[in-house]
Amino acid sequence: MSNYKFKTTNIRGKQYVEVNERIKFFRQEDEYKNWTISTEFTALDSEMCVCRAIIADPAQRIIASGHAHEVQGSSNINKTSYVENCETSAIGRALAMMGIGIDASIASANEVTEAIAKQGGGMTNGTLSSKPAKATPSKGAAKSTRSTETADKDPELMSKVIGYIKSQTDKQKAFDFIMSKKGDQLTEKQVEGIMKFVR
Repeated sequence: MSNYKFKTTNIRGKQYVEVNERIKFFRQEDEYKNWTISTEFTALDSEMCVCRAIIADPAQRIIASGHAHEVQGSSNINKTSYVENCETSAIGRALAMMGIGIDASIASANEVTEAIAKQGGGMTNGTLSSKPAKATPSKGAAKSTRSTETADKDPELMSKVIGYIKSQTDKQKAFDFIMSKKGDQLTEKQVEGIMKFVR
């Protein structure tokens, strides 16, 4: 594998590679010239979908596959784009199964952000918490538990954060800066909402 430097997203103190970085690497490496990524939906209706991504070599031998499941409306992104989100996640997992961008985790930044959002911690009135949430120690970096009870203390902070990211040329760098300064004050849903402006 080349010395390609993957851009990462800091989520709760851990670096994750985004799916677009895995795809970019796959498409530009000579090692994977004439390889294919294909997707199929094994389940798809107005409420949920399951996608399988397949990576095949030039002889069309399946080298890796990945699956993803999304529920319509389970997150801000999934309210309008659950099918697209599902396909992206499946591709990210298939590429991870090939060993692409997995130094820190098989999960991509996209998947982790979605998973955090689905575990709880909703957004209240689209605002951020102005009070730090309690931190839960873990092996390695400490993980923060985001609070939904304090999410309505500063109703203008969310719009300020989004406005800041939108105004920056390097949106990933802006996101990382926000996470380092205000990450412990954001709910999972808010982080997910902010990520939409980084992609």
